[in-house]
Amino acid sequence: MGLLRSLLFLFLFLYLGIVRGDDVWNDDDGTPKSPGCSNKFQLVKVKNWVDGEEGISMVGLSARFGSPLPTHEKEAVKLNAVLANPMNGCSNSSLKLSSSILLVKRGDCTFTTKAKVAQAEGAGGLLVMNDKEDLYKMVCTENDTSINVTIPVVMIPKSAGDAFQQSLAAGKKVEMSLYSPKRPVVDFSEIFLWVIAVGTIVCASLWPEFVACEQTDERYNQLTKKETHNSGATVRDDSEKEILDINAKGAVIFIILASAFLMLLYYFMSSWFIWLLIVLFCIGGIEGMHVCLVTLISRMCGGCGEKTINIPLIGEVLLLSVVILPFCAAFAIFWAANQHASYAWIGQDILGVSLMITVLQMARLPNIKVASVLLSCAFIYDIFWVFISPLLFHESVMIAVARGDNSGGESLPMLLRIPRFFDPWGGYDMIGFGDILFPGLLVSFAFRYTLHIHAYTHIHTHTLHLCCLFKNAISTTTLV
Repeated sequence: MGLLRSLLFLFLFLYLGIVRGDDVWNDDDGTPKSPGCSNKFQLVKVKNWVDGEEGISMVGLSARFGSPLPTHEKEAVKLNAVLANPMNGCSNSSLKLSSSILLVKRGDCTFTTKAKVAQAEGAGGLLVMNDKEDLYKMVCTENDTSINVTIPVVMIPKSAGDAFQQSLAAGKKVEMSLYSPKRPVVDFSEIFLWVIAVGTIVCASLWPEFVACEQTDERYNQLTKKETHNSGATVRDDSEKEILDINAKGAVIFIILASAFLMLLYYFMSSWFIWLLIVLFCIGGIEGMHVCLVTLISRMCGGCGEKTINIPLIGEVLLLSVVILPFCAAFAIFWAANQHASYAWIGQDILGVSLMITVLQMARLPNIKVASVLLSCAFIYDIFWVFISPLLFHESVMIAVARGDNSGGESLPMLLRIPRFFDPWGGYDMIGFGDILFPGLLVSFAFRYTLHIHAYTHIHTHTLHLCCLFKNAISTTTLV
């Protein structure tokens, strides 16, 4: 049962082999440039106040033209916001803007025309409200050979525009300030995420040799009925039954099934579907965390892993396992109930790391041929669904699923994430489980092969351990 559950999660993790952050750097050298129309696209923070009360900052995107924005909040000027009349901002109106920020809707004329009209009317800035949630890159047309726009021009998503429009229509006073803070040179959260990914593979690779090998009780099925006679042989047989050696045919079928599941998510993604994945993630996380804790505590306290009790319908089980299982379940339930909290990433990462360590103990590559087939198929899988699928579906299927379109505000849990603590833009650095599991399978195979060679060449144990650690770091860096 534990094996089937872990394989299910290995299947689910495959489509998350793409890392998605909360923002992108938006410069694009492929868009037209001309005098006065050569700015870099930059993300813009739109701070706002409604009747003096500060609201949630919105994120916009600057245009190829217009004046540059300050990089620090203290340098930004607070200005009143005014709705254009007409709303498209394509013609002059009778409004007295007096350095106000003008809000216009997208469409009916070019972006440069809207900017020229706003500037002529004395606006201090222009916000273009998009008709979609995406941030469209505002560029100049081929006829705009010389642009002289001296006010900042920023596009905001539809939801932000609707909120501002409702407040202004209700007669409320809306004030805004625009600035574009720079990112730090070094992203420490990304480094920390790399350390967690490498550490997960290192732990999973060294686990059987230095931790689980000293366990004399069942490693992966502590709640099953224990045999009272010939226990050593039984445990060894049970452990072997828990191991799945992936073959070449299975690797190909695995990728095909993963593609089918990705399409299922693409067409039927909804909040209830995401919650189904969250429940499955919690079940797998509970089992993974339970296995890891029982194994570690049994190693540190030898007597703890020997005490057993009889449970009706189940039989004789480890007492330690019975004590730890409710704690793991409570931990997962608490995370699920508070997954939108600022600290929820900690619980998600703990459950995810525990689950991946357990999966890497159960699924193994038997030889380098199967490893090559599996990783080659995974490479083709990513290339097709990220770069080729837009030709068939008019958008990248992988990115649409990772973005969580139609998910009702819920996010997919099958990834590790860490907040960007020192980034003024906030957000998270993320890595999908597939980016850790696939290199982990290869590294685990290489480690077992090294141990096999060690048995014949008698390499010094400490030297072997150091080589394996470097191998894990290099493999994860190049394959993730």
